[in-house]
Amino acid sequence: MSNILRKHRIAALLGAAIVAVPLAMPVVLGTSAAHAATDTPPISGIVAPGGSFAPIVSADKPAVVTITTTMKAQNVSSDESSPFGDDSPFDEQFRQFFGQQGIPIPRQMPQRPTERAEALGSGFVITPDGYIVTNNHVIDNATSIKVTLDDGTELPAKLVGADAKSDLAVVKIDAPKPLATIVWGDSNKLNAGDQILAIGNPFGIGTTVTAGIVSARGRDLHSGPYDDFIQIDAPINHGNSGGPLVDLQGKVVGINTAIYSPNGGSVGVGFAIPSDQAQKVVAKLMKDGSIEHGFIGVQIQPVTADVASAIGLGRPEGALVAKVSEDTPAARAGIETGDVITALGGQAVKSPRDLSRMVADLAPGSREGLTVWRQGQSKELNITVGGNQDDQKQASAGSGDKSSPAAQRVPTIGVGLADLTPDIRQALNLPRRESGAVIESVAPDKPAADAGLQPGDVIVSVNQRPVKSAGEAKTAVAEAGRAGRKSVLLLIQRGDNQTFVAVPFSVG
Repeated sequence: MSNILRKHRIAALLGAAIVAVPLAMPVVLGTSAAHAATDTPPISGIVAPGGSFAPIVSADKPAVVTITTTMKAQNVSSDESSPFGDDSPFDEQFRQFFGQQGIPIPRQMPQRPTERAEALGSGFVITPDGYIVTNNHVIDNATSIKVTLDDGTELPAKLVGADAKSDLAVVKIDAPKPLATIVWGDSNKLNAGDQILAIGNPFGIGTTVTAGIVSARGRDLHSGPYDDFIQIDAPINHGNSGGPLVDLQGKVVGINTAIYSPNGGSVGVGFAIPSDQAQKVVAKLMKDGSIEHGFIGVQIQPVTADVASAIGLGRPEGALVAKVSEDTPAARAGIETGDVITALGGQAVKSPRDLSRMVADLAPGSREGLTVWRQGQSKELNITVGGNQDDQKQASAGSGDKSSPAAQRVPTIGVGLADLTPDIRQALNLPRRESGAVIESVAPDKPAADAGLQPGDVIVSVNQRPVKSAGEAKTAVAEAGRAGRKSVLLLIQRGDNQTFVAVPFSVG
């Protein structure tokens, strides 16, 4: 018992080497870029080695704008607030990095209750009458928005619509004459190695153009359901947020949004929202001013090869349900912890990210068919999708941490188990009704240790069947071994989180 308490109270510090940092910057930060003048034809052709990007810049730069936002300064110390706002999808990563590294979190301005804070970002004009695209985190919580055109003209702007989940926003200005615009390109045609240009106002020094290549496609920063970023090596910094990423035809193929950085500056790892994704969101915002995203109310994680083997699933595909929130569409539809969601609305679900995006794209109130893998067979369910008003987080891919909870010996995987007594429940801060088997010890040379199981973890179920005691857990693990399974699937409760862990059986 004392061993459990000691190990349960040991905290591990997980320092991050790099962090996704939004590019809108507090106090004198950045501007944005837009596109070719309405009377200027699109640029065509590829810039040859040693050639110039000047024709592209000449066409696109007039549509680049700087966005200045004003907001009420909060009376908080500099190490308590993120410059991106508490609702920003990047706030958590920002806090984790700067907090754990001991680097002060930048403030938007010196914090006095009566002061107002200003921040700068970038944007680009998409219609001659003044509709401008930028990032949501550029204008989030703004009390006023000002746009500075490429010729220095300053105009007030109003917010047309914003969507935090895709980190996109549209603002509108009333210009005295038709504005230069930039046109959308096809991001789906981009390949790693293609040349691109980034336009924006880094650090507020003025409109700046940088060149590079597409480093990778489909990057997931775990900032929202739509993560499908284009990774680029063109230098972008604070203030580039909302500016366009353009191809060699001068068309927008992305919106510069974030960087990975150990020091807050560019190290050649930047990220942009693909234009094909952004264009659809922008069109909805221009039409309706907001977007209603679907919601079902589950925590999900990837299906690994070990998990698939443990539950008899042919391929390691789908989204494994680690937890179903109470009184949510998922709970009402009969989805259970341990189910693997393999299809939604007739579309195959191959990964948690697939499911997150499908759910987010569904209209609240729609009724969809859903296929789950449960107890060795497929089961068809129907679910009525919820919406933004639900007081829950949208379905999102969990980290899938390999950890598990539970003085009986189970030599096949290498854990010592004990029943949940009142003292253990109190020590682990578990509710009275919590049942399962607590892991008392983990053999260092056995599969359980390799899977990340720790003393104090609680085994809630074995191969998707609930267990109420150490004896039941031991029996269930032994039955899985006798059935010829290569691994056993455990549902682990650690603190407030539940995670599935597939533990291979030891050989010999």
